[in-house]
Amino acid sequence: MLDKYGPSMLRIALLYVPSRAVAEDVVQETWLAVLTGLERFEGRSTFKTWLFRILANKAKTRGRRESRSVPFSALAADGDEGGTAVDLDRFLGPESRHPGDWATPPRAVPEERLLAAEARLRIARAIAALPPNQRAVITLRDVEGLSAAEACNVLGLSETNQRVLLHRARAKVRAAFEQYLEEKS
Repeated sequence: MLDKYGPSMLRIALLYVPSRAVAEDVVQETWLAVLTGLERFEGRSTFKTWLFRILANKAKTRGRRESRSVPFSALAADGDEGGTAVDLDRFLGPESRHPGDWATPPRAVPEERLLAAEARLRIARAIAALPPNQRAVITLRDVEGLSAAEACNVLGLSETNQRVLLHRARAKVRAAFEQYLEEKS
């Protein structure tokens, strides 16, 4: 179950909360709620829809709470973050013959793969730039593959509202992608 739904749950939680760490917490809280409330599952919807509805409710609540607090890292002055630009795990450690060298050097990527990755990135950015309701609907329908009824149930929307939000979201993403294609020409 965790392997099957975990990545999707994380993507949905990220629609409502400001960071991956908070989204991971929301996913864990959701699994706990599912385990403790499993006997209340009545089967009026699919398990997946029930699970995602619990997740969406928890993520919305947590997102509102998180928006009222300022993360400690935001108080650091520019240059005081102390982080690294590249993950340290990508380099050889001090015990190796060549400490600080690449553990595995970056490899060349064929141009087609770079362009495909760039296109996916542009689409992901276009989705991220959508208003929250449109972003949630397009993520559930087109990224996660939920049916219209399931998306309505998870988000608490009417069928008409879901259809309008999905249409607007797809139109905006399509326009952003067409602009990207024109830049490439």
